[in-house]
Amino acid sequence: MSDWKTVQTPHSGYHWDGSDRRFFEGWYYRVTLPDINQTFAFMYSIEDPGGGSPYSGGGAQILGPDDGYLCRTFADVGSFWATADPLGLGHWKAHDSSLTPQWLEPETFDRHVREGYQATATWHQGKLEDPGTGKSCRWQYAIAPIYGWGDRDDVQRSSGGLLSFLPIFEPGWQILMAHGWATGWIEWNDKRYTFDKAPAYGEKNWGGSFPEKWFWLNCNSFDGEPDLALTAGGGRRGVLWWMESVALVGIHYRDRFYEFAPWNARVHWRVEPWGKWIVTACNDDLEVKLVGTTTRPGTPLRAPTREGLVYVCRDTMAGQLRLEMRSRLDGTILLEATSSSCGVEVGGGPWTDTWIG
Repeated sequence: MSDWKTVQTPHSGYHWDGSDRRFFEGWYYRVTLPDINQTFAFMYSIEDPGGGSPYSGGGAQILGPDDGYLCRTFADVGSFWATADPLGLGHWKAHDSSLTPQWLEPETFDRHVREGYQATATWHQGKLEDPGTGKSCRWQYAIAPIYGWGDRDDVQRSSGGLLSFLPIFEPGWQILMAHGWATGWIEWNDKRYTFDKAPAYGEKNWGGSFPEKWFWLNCNSFDGEPDLALTAGGGRRGVLWWMESVALVGIHYRDRFYEFAPWNARVHWRVEPWGKWIVTACNDDLEVKLVGTTTRPGTPLRAPTREGLVYVCRDTMAGQLRLEMRSRLDGTILLEATSSSCGVEVGGGPWTDTWIG
């Protein structure tokens, strides 16, 4: 994509309208290092950004090597910034309290910010340290987007369809960048990881409430398929005054986008409380099957809820995934792929039984 600003996905900008209703917005950046089968996932959130609420504040969470975890919170909503268009956000504690919350040149950020982060569609930088445990992380890397959410170099789509532009669904969900290349470095505690053209990914969500229950699979580091990216997810979400269960599957492969969503396909899932995710989808021409598994215990993560930022989901970045897409006309297999670097998640609840939808 020669000019990412002109083809960025819908909903890339900040959604808060300045009102005092309960509101959150969350962002997710990820880098996978295939050579060592490790992943770094960065999760940022802001709740009740107008201040004055018991839940007002921001959070930064990192899922690091071997599903290690680091979390820091930022109580001062005044030190958070985000742009309405294009994608840009940051939250920090600065050495100089008079520093205006806005995009900073990387060298200025390094010099003046004590702890925090800043991110755009093409740059991601930050530093966090937990004084209680001594765990720390520092990072700087450039991002070269390849796929947003749609055919490459075409108009990008909203992950939630056309109605996502109206305040009907809670929450909204948008894949910002289904696949891209990251170049730079990440220091996890005392170890530095340097990378060039590592698979990168980004998404976000926003609204007045989180889903009651959800699942998620995501991978753009497949065995022998460098030009393949998958995102699948589903949940029980609010629609005006009722709840609905919905799911979608999106595949980017060799410049094309294959979308299986409620408005153009049928999506079914069978997700265990932990350890196995089976998702199938079909439209008039194609059918796809995803099988994700893990023997890892997963790491509890926080998410914005009615009670604030609390542990309500579980993730691992080392799920096993098998993907198959075939023609419904003659059964020809069009794509088969596997990975051992799939992000898998369950959240909300209750998760007492297998969820079939």
